[in-house]
Amino acid sequence: MNKKSLRRSVLGKALVPGALIALAVPEIAYADVASVTVTVPEATMGPATTFTGVSSRADCADGLVSGGGVNQTVGTESTRNGNHVLGMAPSPDGLTEYTESPGVVGTDVTNWLAFGGSGGNASPAFSTTAYAVCLSTPRIRHTQVVMAQKAGPSAPQSSEVVVATCPAGTMLLGGGVRNTPASVGSLKPIGSFPTFNDAAHDFGRKPAADGEVNPDSWTAVGGIGGGHGNNNNTTYAYAICTGDRVNVSGMTTKVRFREVAGPTVGGTGQTATVGCADDNAQDRHGRGRNGERGRGDRSLLISGGAAASGGDVTTKGFTKAGSGGTHLNGSFPSDSDGNPVGDGSTTAASWTANIHAGGSPSPNTYTDVWALCLTTNRGHQR
Repeated sequence: MNKKSLRRSVLGKALVPGALIALAVPEIAYADVASVTVTVPEATMGPATTFTGVSSRADCADGLVSGGGVNQTVGTESTRNGNHVLGMAPSPDGLTEYTESPGVVGTDVTNWLAFGGSGGNASPAFSTTAYAVCLSTPRIRHTQVVMAQKAGPSAPQSSEVVVATCPAGTMLLGGGVRNTPASVGSLKPIGSFPTFNDAAHDFGRKPAADGEVNPDSWTAVGGIGGGHGNNNNTTYAYAICTGDRVNVSGMTTKVRFREVAGPTVGGTGQTATVGCADDNAQDRHGRGRNGERGRGDRSLLISGGAAASGGDVTTKGFTKAGSGGTHLNGSFPSDSDGNPVGDGSTTAASWTANIHAGGSPSPNTYTDVWALCLTTNRGHQR
């Protein structure tokens, strides 16, 4: 070998370790840059007339929608009896809805819509506010929305359960629910929560319990009170999932759940709050839940859900509350005291459900709330 060839050979060998180091550096930092920002617009006022609806739009300037929520202002307690959530769901553009053929209906969604409606009572004080949970991480560059739908409910005092399931190999990030039309004043969502499409969870009818990991489906429950016949009533379920080619190794979603008794008295409400904060706890030696010093998992609130139920939902499965008039007034990211977070918040770690009994007593009624928390091992490399 001549000197020129020898020099070229030595340089080639010396460059290989350097190349490997250059490739490894971004991978080490890969798992530590996930963040969540909540965007909240000004409230949309109304509906000020009976049997109508309004919508509120929230958009992600950075990141992709992993979930979202809704909150309503309701005026006096008497008018609150008629004000209810009509839906909370991802949107392709902040204007239109995914209400056509079921299946994968959208990708890389950055918009969220929240819907409010009125029954037999209406007030100019009514309003609806959307909350978009925006997830930013190089681990999840692409998402997809799966939609499922069923006709109904239409029979008085009935409900309809719809389950949307993520494609195999992907991870559930959040979901939503929608009922149409607004002109049926007693038609409304009464449940929106993470679950599993397996026999142990009655194929989505039994919600995910506290501490369960990696749910693969989102369930929507539509309910109706006195009923208005079949007016093309429809219930939609939405699951927000990672994209088909996203590597989900080293990531886990964990469910946090809480159930609170009530509301049972007509004209009253109840709230419940649960959060992801416990997943970030370290012991007095600075060790995380995995026992390694300085390498505790980081937990982020990425979505949440709510339901008005007959209780014991994670053991017995979902059943309706004791009155057909019981409804949602809110399901939103919050602080640990249940206060909704403001626009641009990067510290939301809890989710709050706000349920109202309507104008009649609602015996055997419970308020259920879920938080879905994304944990990423700080030491993980792809």
